[in-house]
Amino acid sequence: MDQSSRPPFTYSERSQGMTSSAIREILKITQQAEIISFAGGLPSPDGFPIEEVRSAYARVLTDAPRVALQYGPTEGYAPLRQWVADDLTARGAKVSADEVLIVSGSQQGLDLLGKAFIDPGSRILVETPSYLGALQSFGQYQPEIDSVPSDEGGLDPERLDADLCTHARFLYALPNFQNPTGRTLSRSRRVKLLECAARFGLPVIEDDPYGDLRYTGQAEPSLLSLSRETGASVIRLGSFSKVLAPGMRLGYLVAPRELIGKLAQFKQASDLHTAMLTQMAVYEVIKNGFLERHLPRVQALYREQCRVMLEALDAEFPQSAQWTRPLGGMFIWVKLAAGIDCHALLARAIEHKVAFVPGAPFYARAPEMNTMRLSFVTVTPERIREGIARLATLIKASG
Repeated sequence: MDQSSRPPFTYSERSQGMTSSAIREILKITQQAEIISFAGGLPSPDGFPIEEVRSAYARVLTDAPRVALQYGPTEGYAPLRQWVADDLTARGAKVSADEVLIVSGSQQGLDLLGKAFIDPGSRILVETPSYLGALQSFGQYQPEIDSVPSDEGGLDPERLDADLCTHARFLYALPNFQNPTGRTLSRSRRVKLLECAARFGLPVIEDDPYGDLRYTGQAEPSLLSLSRETGASVIRLGSFSKVLAPGMRLGYLVAPRELIGKLAQFKQASDLHTAMLTQMAVYEVIKNGFLERHLPRVQALYREQCRVMLEALDAEFPQSAQWTRPLGGMFIWVKLAAGIDCHALLARAIEHKVAFVPGAPFYARAPEMNTMRLSFVTVTPERIREGIARLATLIKASG
């Protein structure tokens, strides 16, 4: 055999099953300035605390450069771990610093949990629909993914029965302003979910990157804080991406000490530790209550953009369409009339210089092709109105 005709690489079975994120592929198309993009789940740059971050890096590099530029502990920078523990304890969760693992973005936390819990063929449970990044991360470990039915109130805990939960390794949920739907679980559903999880011995992964972005109503208690009452096992993921800036790639994972130790072993194999300079700079920003002063400005920004998009949807979209009315976060979920294929609609929308994310990739099973996710936080009110009007014209032509 001619050696030049051989393929250059022999890929593993896992790599052959990998696919690109549908959102990332769409974002490549929508980088043109003239396209009104509701596609990306990106926080608004208008909410980035640029001066505070710049000053924090300068202070760290002035006061402790030898520590900041050196290798650090796998579990994370101790003062930052303590800050996370104290913050969650103040919210009712009673967390200690040795139950906190600092990760390179909460996406790494998802990957570490997949490594720790999933064997090929393992059953895991997710909401319907669910966060695409989690489906992609867990999917590389070849689980059997079962969907928990959801409705306008989000995940329905009444549907968690023995047949679904038996032998499942975990249930993955986003209780606050869920990605992609924007839905929030009520307290009663949270308690019921945890009671079911405790009864079936089912660990719950609580992913909460958007919880601090509430701009209407009162905050619900975290699953982690409620778990103390029910006896359920809850693993919590948090992120600094939505409250500070995603470019810093910093998140955290909260779990029992035994699991933190196991996850730290997997993290050592992945990247040894999260960047010390970044951890120290983030701690420098937040240590004196900065988020309490900063977040109201971000919440106000998102509240106004959400209001404008909902008003535009009310005015422009056909009566056959339905959409969520989020109390916080970054997303609105739209369901169009049966028979409309949002993947095909996207191609026409891009021709008219507007973009969104079709809903199908957010489903582990049986995708609903007539759904879409709209993100409003990086678009000005004027362009929101124009983009929704363009989409409405295309939808009416499709129906």
